[in-house]
Parts: sequence; C-alpha cells; structure tokens
Amino acid sequence: MILGFFILFATYFYCMIFVVFGFKKVRFFSSEEIKPKTRFSIVIPFRNEVENLPNLLKTIEELKYPSEMFEIIFVNDASKDTSEEIILTAIEKSRFSIKLFQNKRVSNSPKKDAISEAIKTSNFEWIVTTDADCELPQLWLKTLDLFIQNKNPVMVCGPVIYKSNGSFIENFQQLDGFSLQAVTVGSFGFGNPILCNGANLAYSKEAFLKVKGFSGNNHIASGDDIFLLEKMKEVFPKQVRFLKSKEAIVFTKPQPTWKNVIAQRIRWASKTSKQKNVVSIMLGILVFLMSISILALPFFMVFNSENLGFYMLLAAFKIIIDYNVVYRTALFFSKKISFWKFLWQPFVYAAIILVVVFGSLRGNYLWKGRSYKN
Repeated sequence: MILGFFILFATYFYCMIFVVFGFKKVRFFSSEEIKPKTRFSIVIPFRNEVENLPNLLKTIEELKYPSEMFEIIFVNDASKDTSEEIILTAIEKSRFSIKLFQNKRVSNSPKKDAISEAIKTSNFEWIVTTDADCELPQLWLKTLDLFIQNKNPVMVCGPVIYKSNGSFIENFQQLDGFSLQAVTVGSFGFGNPILCNGANLAYSKEAFLKVKGFSGNNHIASGDDIFLLEKMKEVFPKQVRFLKSKEAIVFTKPQPTWKNVIAQRIRWASKTSKQKNVVSIMLGILVFLMSISILALPFFMVFNSENLGFYMLLAAFKIIIDYNVVYRTALFFSKKISFWKFLWQPFVYAAIILVVVFGSLRGNYLWKGRSYKN
C-alpha cells in the first residue's frame, strides 16, 4: 500500500511540474498601438440571464474597439424570464450592431446549436464566444486583434477567472478556476493543449467551417469549446494558441449554491470520456485517484498509525504542490492566495470530485432547468 501511495503521489508531482513549466513557457503578450484589422462577430447564447445581462451589456459598451469592426449576436435559448426585453432595449440604445435570434434546436446540445445558428448569420471573419454571465475587459478585442495580426492563429483561447466575494463557496470556485487555468496554459506550453474555455474563445469562421463545426459531437450536451479545440489542433496543429495577456482576462460569475457547483462539474465531466486526447483522459484518472487517496489518508493515519509520519508527509506534500501551482497562476490574474486559507482546498476539491464522479454514473444530470444524458 505504501509503495502504491508513493508511485501515485510521485506521478502527480511529475505532472504538476510539467504544468508549472508549461505555464512559464507560454509568453506574456502585451498590446500596443496598431491599426486594427480584424473584424469580430461576438456570439452570446443565453437562457434566463436577466440578472447577468445588464453587467455584460455594460462591459460591451465600454469595449475600446472601432464599433464598425464588431457585432454582437445574442441567441435566445428558450428563456422564460425578461432577458429578451433587456436585449431589445439595448439594441435601441447601442452605438454598435446588436442582433437577437431565437435558437433552433437540431441536436442534444442547445449551446452548440445556438453558436452554429449565429455563425450562419454572422457578417465578420472571426467568431468570438463568451457567456451571458461574464464581464469583458475594455481592451479585449484590441488585444485579440493584435495577437491575430502577430501570430496568425486560427483559434485563440483566452484566460478566464471566477469572480469572488470572499465567501467559502465563491473562493472555492475561484481557486478551482486557477487550477484549471494552470492546466490549460501548461498544456499549451508543451504543445498539446487539452483545455480551453468557451467564455473566452475566438476562431476563424473559415477554420470552423473547414473542420465542420460541431459535427460529430453535437450529441454531447457540453463541450462546445473542448471538442472544437481537438478538431482545430488536429487540422491546424501550429495555429491554435493561448493568449496569455492580463488585458484579455474575462471575468465569469460563480455558481450560487453547492448543488449548482456539482451540477456544473457533472456537466463538464460528461465530456471527459468522449475526448480523444489520451493525456486529458489519463490526467482525469490521476486526479480521481488522488482525490480518493487524499480523503483516505486520515483513515490510514488512524488505523495504520505505525506509518503516521509517512501519511502526514503525503498530505503535506499534496497541499504544498497544489498551493504552488494555484499561487503561481493566481499571480497572473493579480490575485494573492493565503496559504492558511488554502489548506482546506485539496480536501474539499477531492470530496467534490468524488461526488461528481458518482453523480455522473446516474447517466443524466440537470442544468438550467433541463435534463441531459451523459
């Protein structure tokens, strides 16, 4: 048993070292004064977002980019609140083009249907996706444009951070988000990207059509970002890039309850087994085994007390490794993480992982009032 623990934790350490060095390998990108050339169609599917749309629209109005060079395409996915009225009001007052369409369901994935429908009606050559519960930085499009001009990508994956009011649940989600961003950027650093976030994602419309969009995976409810990433890097292996810039960070809203947190992560987990990337699948298995191990350590400390020091060392090792990964990532987002407040994170995260895995075994989950099958 001790040998098994040692091998598992050593493997985890090895992977985290790769994440840290991969994160460092992705260079920072800073914007400069240059004539904008790229035209963007910003696609935002929404469903019952009356609480979030005013903040999103406010940040859209504050975007520092020529108004004639971008358009906003909202796609209403059967909202039952007054979200549509908010957008209609914004259309009347806006200084730039805002369109509103109704989603046309043709698959098991409403969001993929919404994005596909919007792309059909888009006027510009670059598609940018974000979510209705996000807030956008003022230099978002300017930085994207400069990156596209300099790097000639077909897909650009951007940084995302959860907002936090300091509460236990929101702090957990922000820290969890940092760990996901660490893996995302780290995988780009080693040339094998395995994650991205649809809340801050841009791609060439021509490339989207060339890989046939979401065809082949639109039976899976989630994964409008990950599956498209896999397709893009297969066809354009050198032109899928990560935009590591503070000026491109999109803020997203955390879930308000633990029930929602778990449901969201079950939704994310539903696509893991469908991914083609072996590294991503193996990393998921490793995280699951580590979650079991970290929760089992206290029991081994009690019932195998002759090896108490070894088990305590493993627990301390896991906490320190995770803290260093999250701490380094948080610095990029201009956030400082207290070590003492972080102590509980690995254990809560492990418990959530187990709940999510066993919740996934039911074969279906609820998200935004709808039932989906894994």
